Amino acid sequence: MIKSMTGYGKAERICHGKTITVEIKTLNSKQLDLSIKLPSELKIYEFDYRNIMAAALQRGKIDAVITVTNAESEQNVNIHKDVISSYLKQIKEISEEFNIPPTSDLAMLIFRMPGIFATPEQQYDEEFENNIKSALSESLKQVDTFRINEGDILKKDLINRIHLILEYLDQVIPFEAKRHENIRQKLTKNISDIIDDNQYDKNRFEQELIYYLEKLDITEEKVRLKKHCDYFIESIDEDSAGKKLGFISQEIGREINTLGSKANDAEIQRLVVMMKDELEKIKEQLFNIL
Repeated sequence: MIKSMTGYGKAERICHGKTITVEIKTLNSKQLDLSIKLPSELKIYEFDYRNIMAAALQRGKIDAVITVTNAESEQNVNIHKDVISSYLKQIKEISEEFNIPPTSDLAMLIFRMPGIFATPEQQYDEEFENNIKSALSESLKQVDTFRINEGDILKKDLINRIHLILEYLDQVIPFEAKRHENIRQKLTKNISDIIDDNQYDKNRFEQELIYYLEKLDITEEKVRLKKHCDYFIESIDEDSAGKKLGFISQEIGREINTLGSKANDAEIQRLVVMMKDELEKIKEQLFNIL
């Protein structure tokens, strides 16, 4: 099954009056590039979360955010009044000692001081940890579903472009039949222009013509190109097929280039350019396939 590397998933759980949110975004990347943000008290579990995500997502640029917030409107925050009292006392003493006039926004100044606010240290039990992993699992499933749906769209586009390359290849055949006669006429005219009264060895000319046509023969390139295109379609449903399809597309490009270098015909060259255009679009899409 073909999957895109682009995905998104978000899941929430509520446990012990707190809301656990896990949000994951993925984009294309050659390697696994995993970035995870989570509260400091959950840092001890970061390695486990990384392993879970790496196993599920395999490859891509992955940004994951795990947040824990209070589900109730009332925030569990304490204000240390004794600290405020100490700050006020010291500010008053400094003002009197250095003859500094009191400020009108003393409250704003005080509340910017460190140590005024304090939140109780969070303690997460096994139930809370299980809820985090449950949210993580659901978020990963959403990402996988997103990737599958995007992959279906990419698959249709890729197959359509491969079929276009094969259609252009079929259109080469009538021009190829005319090409041999055009080459013969062109060579005969060129020889006639430089040799008086057409006095040349016609047997030798036929031998040279056959040799020349064999060098320009594109039969093998057409056969190999069709086989590579068929193999591309056969491989598209394999798991993690992105890199393999990339290798096959390189072989397709090699045959198209050789066909173009041997073409010696404007119409065939035009078809080769159209094949190359479709192949470049295929390669761009492959960058986003897992």
